[in-house]
Amino acid sequence: MTSLRGRTLAATLDRPLTRELWRLVDAQPASPDEAVIGPDRIGETLNVRRSADGPASNAIVLPAHLDYLAAGDIIAIAPAGTQVEVLWRRRSPHNSILLTERCDNYCLMCSQPPKERDDSGLLRRAAALIRMLPPNAPELGFTGGEPTLYGGGLVALLRTATQCLPDTELHLLSNGRRFADPDFAAEYATVNNPRLMVGIPVFGAESSLHDYVVQARGAFDETITGILALARLRQRVEVRVVLQKHTAPAIVEIAEFIARNLPFVEKVALMGLEMTGLARANLADVWIDPYDYLGDLAEAAQLLKHAGVRTNIYNHQLCVLDRRVWPLAVRSISDWKNEFLPECMSCSVREDCGGLFASSVKHRYSDHITPIFQSAIPAPPSSSAFSRP
Repeated sequence: MTSLRGRTLAATLDRPLTRELWRLVDAQPASPDEAVIGPDRIGETLNVRRSADGPASNAIVLPAHLDYLAAGDIIAIAPAGTQVEVLWRRRSPHNSILLTERCDNYCLMCSQPPKERDDSGLLRRAAALIRMLPPNAPELGFTGGEPTLYGGGLVALLRTATQCLPDTELHLLSNGRRFADPDFAAEYATVNNPRLMVGIPVFGAESSLHDYVVQARGAFDETITGILALARLRQRVEVRVVLQKHTAPAIVEIAEFIARNLPFVEKVALMGLEMTGLARANLADVWIDPYDYLGDLAEAAQLLKHAGVRTNIYNHQLCVLDRRVWPLAVRSISDWKNEFLPECMSCSVREDCGGLFASSVKHRYSDHITPIFQSAIPAPPSSSAFSRP
């Protein structure tokens, strides 16, 4: 697990910082928003030093767990220089921006529990960050909370991302309800970015299950209406299904619903539970061992695949998956919160396995995690045993 924030060991600033976001460089800064990382002072710019470098004038000293930071990374620094948050890691494929913690759902297993407060500063910070990113950034995610609560503000941000990052794959997480408003859906479509996709959860084949999981009456009808509206506007949509105690027993039925009613979606992600936030608080109500729905998950995944719907399995370990669907499993857990158990170290397919969330290692994971040895693996169905998105 890689930490993304921490308190500095020392801060010897000439004055409080008036700038929050800084791009790290290892040479002469080319703009006012760049800070030099390393022991060498260059000019009068802010110096970001690793823990072993020690203090210097007009500098901050990182805690040891942030020593991995390097040129090209972007960080946020508190005005007094006492706290650092990592916003962009140049060498990571798993960069995302939190836009808000507000949400009009209250999902039983939400990993980012909603908070009712004005956090629009996150949207402004996101816009500033986007303008600092390298134009060749491969991909970027936008998460919440529910980003569409910003309405036109979100659309403006997506336009900024489209202009600044024309070749970047953009992925927006949303509960989909706002897209039921035809005016908002049409405004979203004006972004006109073929690299933009929205991931929307469907937690049931009918309203009672979905609405119970998200704890919002009428949410299912709005979500499905929103997905259909996006389809009519030729927008890219991914459907996400988080498997927990209430949804796992219905996964085949949910897959049939998607194949029958939403076959136009670009992909479906069948996802394991992240054991943090409300999932941890509601552990007894949402936890189910993935081994217990192994067969149903395989049936649902194959049903979708045979219906021509691109399907992937996220956040699962290969040892608790039916081997028929191993080719659909991808390493989806962000690198900064991905871990393996000691027993995984001897597994011959560990490099292709999704591993575990760090929160699962701490709180709850399958009782059936076990190493797989090469002699026990059947011949792959194709030249590549594992597919990645």
